[in-house]
Amino acid sequence: MNKPVQLHLFNSIPESIQNTQSKTIEERAGTFTDNMKLPIHRWFRYSAGFSAAWVEKVITELKPQTILDPFAGSGTVCVAADKLGINSYGIEAHPFVYRLAQGKFAWSVQIHEFLAAVNEIKSLAVSLQQEIPDNIPVLLTKCYTNEALVDLFKIKQAYLEIAPSLSEELQSIIFLAICAILRPSSHVGTAQWQYILPNKRKAKTCEPFIALENQVAMMQEDMYQMQFVSRSSQAIFIKEDARHLTSIPDNSIDLVITSPPYANNYDYADATRLEMTFWGEVNSWSDLHETVRKFLIRSSSQHVSKERLSLDTLMAESIISPIRDELLPICQEIETIRGTKSGNKAYHTMIAAYFTDMGFVFNALRRVATSDAKICVVIGDSAPYGVYVPVEQWLGKLAISAGFNSWSFEHIRQRNIKWKNRKHSVPLHEGRLWIEG
Repeated sequence: MNKPVQLHLFNSIPESIQNTQSKTIEERAGTFTDNMKLPIHRWFRYSAGFSAAWVEKVITELKPQTILDPFAGSGTVCVAADKLGINSYGIEAHPFVYRLAQGKFAWSVQIHEFLAAVNEIKSLAVSLQQEIPDNIPVLLTKCYTNEALVDLFKIKQAYLEIAPSLSEELQSIIFLAICAILRPSSHVGTAQWQYILPNKRKAKTCEPFIALENQVAMMQEDMYQMQFVSRSSQAIFIKEDARHLTSIPDNSIDLVITSPPYANNYDYADATRLEMTFWGEVNSWSDLHETVRKFLIRSSSQHVSKERLSLDTLMAESIISPIRDELLPICQEIETIRGTKSGNKAYHTMIAAYFTDMGFVFNALRRVATSDAKICVVIGDSAPYGVYVPVEQWLGKLAISAGFNSWSFEHIRQRNIKWKNRKHSVPLHEGRLWIEG
């Protein structure tokens, strides 16, 4: 028997918002971790990202008319542009992450309407009689206690019943709020920057209804702050492929700030598997390719293995001709080492496919960028099986081949130096690839 839920209804003006407008929000440059202290950005942490404070600094210095992020993720660049009143485009191919970002861009909805809708959903959820379905996906049974699952399903069912009566913006922002409580409500390893670890136990969890109260209170405060400095979102957020940028007008972008997938075998399709499983969009890991992965830049061995790619076929692509002489021997060396490894991961075709895809991205950027545009690509290098891949150099050459004038690299930090389980000792780094013209 579940214990009764004590329902807390939100007021229009929270105590925490008093005098907020007169306070300066502390912003620190650095990694995406800093965004967890910034309004709107902290609503949902995606697996990848960079500092919104740094983005704002770049925008303020360069004073662009229109910004583009072709790998927009959960919207860091576009939200930063909103705060400064700058027009922006965001492109995201991951269908579920696109939906999450839509929730962030709904920050300008009427706060009293947002709170009223949440209160209605919570009231209905508490009254529902809910049982755990017999065919529930295994991942959910591993990540939640029965009590937490019952409460989460109540919240989900209440949302699904009430959502049709709400505006699209309210649907999006509440959908994001519910997604944001799924990991805090789990007792296993669900940190946003890692894959789900069912055998790892957290020291602290939060009951779903309390987690929702906390999330909505935080979002309410952030909406007051954002609405004080900006009236509405000026971002145009589009679900499509960065290799084509079909919806972006020619010669319309004077600043690009982005962080594409790194060629490091991280499976971005798996990054939101918990949330997608909860909403019934996937039932198991095997569903990820058709649902998500096939739309993304090919930066993981799982992706290229599923597509059964041939190194010879990839090398025949004209788009990589500027780097083919350097790329081919590296891929061949990786392929040779692969034969000695039990994992047998297709890193050789992954690397070739990655640079093929990025070549198409730079061609698309050349079409949409103005003649004096600046592009900043936050990127890291790679060393599959310990074979070094000079990512920023090859991307720079692909950009020149696409028609840009110059490139330079700004080092930010070292990588691969703190993890005890790292696979090799090759020093890696992360930085900003600046492309001009």
